[in-house]
Amino acid sequence: MSELKRTPLYEEHMRLGAKMVDFAGWNMPVQYTSILDETKTVRENVGMFDVSHMGEIYVTGPDAIKFVDYIITNDFASIKFGEAVYSPMCNEKGGIIDDLIAFKVDKETAYLVVNAANIDKDFNWIKSQESKFNVKVENRSDEFGLIAVQGPKAEEVLQQIADIKLKEIGFYHFAEGRVKGVKAVISRTGYTGEDGFEIMVEKDATVTVWRDLLDLGVKPAGLGARDLLRLEASYLLYGNDMNDETNPLEAGLRWTVKFEKEDFIGKAALLEAKEKGLTRKLVGMVLEGRNIARHGYKIFSEEGEEIGEITSGSFSPTLNKSIALGYVKTGFHKKGTKLIVKIRNRDAKAEVVKLPFYRGSVKSKK
Repeated sequence: MSELKRTPLYEEHMRLGAKMVDFAGWNMPVQYTSILDETKTVRENVGMFDVSHMGEIYVTGPDAIKFVDYIITNDFASIKFGEAVYSPMCNEKGGIIDDLIAFKVDKETAYLVVNAANIDKDFNWIKSQESKFNVKVENRSDEFGLIAVQGPKAEEVLQQIADIKLKEIGFYHFAEGRVKGVKAVISRTGYTGEDGFEIMVEKDATVTVWRDLLDLGVKPAGLGARDLLRLEASYLLYGNDMNDETNPLEAGLRWTVKFEKEDFIGKAALLEAKEKGLTRKLVGMVLEGRNIARHGYKIFSEEGEEIGEITSGSFSPTLNKSIALGYVKTGFHKKGTKLIVKIRNRDAKAEVVKLPFYRGSVKSKK
C-alpha cells in the first residue's frame, strides 16, 4: 500500500489535533473539534478548509479558450477574463469524467481546478485532446496550496489581511492580490452554500496564510463538515452522486450543458439522451424522523417497486431533518412524490422535495 500524500498544511493539522483520515490517497483532517460544531461555525460565522489536495491543470497557448470550451459542457468562451465557470467534463458517451471549475485568465491562459481523486485521470484525458489544438496542457497541482474561507462573515474577516477590495470580486470571479504580503489568486467560489473565497498560493506560502487566518480567529473545519455543508446546499460529490456512467442531464446539471455551443465532447450523446428522454433523475428527499439514508441504499415506490438508489444522505443539523440525494426512475422525480428507503431491514418513509435543501449567504451570478 502506497504512503498517503500530504498537503503543505499536514503539520498544521497535526499541531491542531485534527483527526486524520485517508481521502482519495491523501492524509486529510476529517474534524478538529466536532463535525456539528464546525458545520455551525461555517453556517453562522466563518471557517476555513485545507483544499490543497485539489488539482490545478493549466492550459496555455493561442487556442487555450477554444480548447477549454471544447472539453467542458458549459460556456467558457463567452465569459470575461477574471471569471470562472462550474462545469462537468464529459466523455464521448456523455458520462461525467469530473466536475470542475474553469478559470479564464487571459487570451492564452486558463486553468482548471479538479477533484483530488481525479487529478491523474483528468490530466491524461485532457492531454489526450491536446493535439487537436495549439495548446500546452500541464499538471501543476504540486505547485500550489489552496485554502477555502467560508461563511457569512468570510468577506469581513478576510478583508482584514487582503490588499484588494473583496466586495468587488463577484460570484465566480477571481483576482490577483496579496494576503498579508503573500501573492495569491482569490476567487469567490466554494462548496458550502455560504459566501466565501478560495485562496490559491504558492505551496511554500500556504502555512503563512493559514496561520494569518488562525490569528484572526478563523476556525479550521474538516472533511466531515465540508461533506455535510455541501449536501445541505445540494452540491454534488463526484464518485457519490455522479461518475463516468452518469450524464449531466440526469444529475440535475442541465443548466451547465450549453447545447448552443458549436461543439464539445459528449454533445451528440447528450443530445440523443435529451431527445430519447431520461430514464432516471437525481432528486432530493427528506426522510421521516431521524432515519439516515446512506450511499447505496435502495429506493422503492409506495407500491414496493424498486426505483432507484441513494447517493448521499445525512441528518442535517441546520435544517433538523434527515436529507438525501438519489436517482429514481423518471416519473417518481416530481416534488411531493412519496418514496420508501430501505434502511437495513426497515422501511423509512421519504418525500421528494425541491432543491436546494438549504440556501445560505452564497452569492448569485448577476
